[in-house]
Amino acid sequence: MLPRFLACIFFFLITLSVVQCGRRGGTLTGGPKDEDPPVLVKAEPENLSTNFKSKKIRLTFDEYIKLQDIQDQLIVSPPLKYRPEITPQGGVQKYVEIEIKDTLLPNTTYTLNFGQSVQDNNEGNPLSFLTYVFSTGDYIDSLEVLGVVKDAFNKEVDKFVSVMLYEIDSAYTDSTIYKKPPNYITNTLDSTVLFKLRNLKEGKYAIFAIKDAAKNNIFDQNSDKIAFLKDTITLPTDSTYVLTLFKETPSYSASVPSFAAKNKIVFGYYGGEEAIDITPLTVIPDTIKTKILKERNKDTLNFWFTPYETDSIRFTVTNTKKMAIDTFTVKSRKVGVDSLKIEPNQNGSLDFNTAYHLAINTPIVAVDTSKIKMIVKDSLPMAFTVVFDSLANTLDFDFEIEPSENYSLDLLPGAISDFFGQTNDTLNYRLSTRSLADYGNLRLTLEGAVEYPLIVQLTDEKGKTLLEVYAHEPQVFEFNTISPSKYLIRVIFDKNENKIWDTGSFLKNIQPERVLYYPNEIEVRANWEIEQTFTISN
Repeated sequence: MLPRFLACIFFFLITLSVVQCGRRGGTLTGGPKDEDPPVLVKAEPENLSTNFKSKKIRLTFDEYIKLQDIQDQLIVSPPLKYRPEITPQGGVQKYVEIEIKDTLLPNTTYTLNFGQSVQDNNEGNPLSFLTYVFSTGDYIDSLEVLGVVKDAFNKEVDKFVSVMLYEIDSAYTDSTIYKKPPNYITNTLDSTVLFKLRNLKEGKYAIFAIKDAAKNNIFDQNSDKIAFLKDTITLPTDSTYVLTLFKETPSYSASVPSFAAKNKIVFGYYGGEEAIDITPLTVIPDTIKTKILKERNKDTLNFWFTPYETDSIRFTVTNTKKMAIDTFTVKSRKVGVDSLKIEPNQNGSLDFNTAYHLAINTPIVAVDTSKIKMIVKDSLPMAFTVVFDSLANTLDFDFEIEPSENYSLDLLPGAISDFFGQTNDTLNYRLSTRSLADYGNLRLTLEGAVEYPLIVQLTDEKGKTLLEVYAHEPQVFEFNTISPSKYLIRVIFDKNENKIWDTGSFLKNIQPERVLYYPNEIEVRANWEIEQTFTISN
């Protein structure tokens, strides 16, 4: 019995010692956080291989990895017609296998840029801009092109912008970018506006950047932004290039119309709305009234009509300026009727810098101003004017706005009558203004290489225009009684003096008008006067 007793005591003492050691050291942890990315330890065939003939590439890493956004991140240059098959996509392995589905071009250097898609499995640390390069010829091309992408109008440039080189040879024309992928391509991905095209061969090239919505490596004017340089790039070069990205005004085209409501057919289009005629070919009964009105803030014309039973209506859509004629048959479908709706552009607190209006969804045909009243200080009638804007389909109000005041706008039944004989019910809008001490004022002076005429715009943090001042000569730009907030300052150099920003055109070889932003956000506080100087550089 003694040996068994001694053995039990020995086991107890060992257990107690382990427990005490655990307590003495405090809570056990897993050690410092892993912040190291995976390491590529093997490539089959080897990276920078020449006379490449393999259909599969395997990259092996020193730890388990996962692939993040591989479809967006992987860029193959020159582009392949069929995307390579990448495995594993869902599982966790220590390798990535790339199967090439295309026939590779002879004597060509290919680059596979994985961006930030290869990450360690535990912490998601990316192996940034991993590249695999091979050549189907005897040597690896080694020339480079460097540059930066910026946006023509917005302060921040889009993510995932493709930068492309087209070799200028006997087959290259201005239409090539619309039809064929480039000879070389890279992407800014989601982390930088800088770009570097590597492993290029000597020659003459046209360079472009596009925000490629369809990810098909060609330019679609209706959906993509584009940047281009007028001059040819000759490699090798030491130059650094700036590409300014803009959205073109699309060429005119008509979209297929459709019944949006039982009393409305919508006709969408790209470009040229000032010259579009819509004509029914189907005989419409004489008792049916029709009216065409542009949709606010949309490239759409609405064909309104008093409802009647029909299976379809046939139309011609003619752009008289472009001499383009389209014919459409619009089939009826089960939809409701659009009824009269009235929406004010401001609710509650009035903005000193924004005119007040009521927007109506159906076409207005009559306004009875005797049924519209405005009261100030809860009981006193006040003077105002109201104008019907037939293009915008709005009622625009003009009245004296004072600080720290209350207003009441009343519309009695029948004040507004629309195309379908509908009238408004009793409507009341209660409005007020804040004290001047609740607002701030901003004064801006431009110095340096300033060219007039120009437009100075005050925008919100997302670039939406809030206020603007047009100037033909130097002046102090004042933005008064503005709400406390953070703002951006945008300066547009109006070269053609039409008082709007004009975009560019690739086929016409026109760059967009120059736009500059004050480098920092400007914070306006209540009851503050702020003065800023913006020095313009060439």
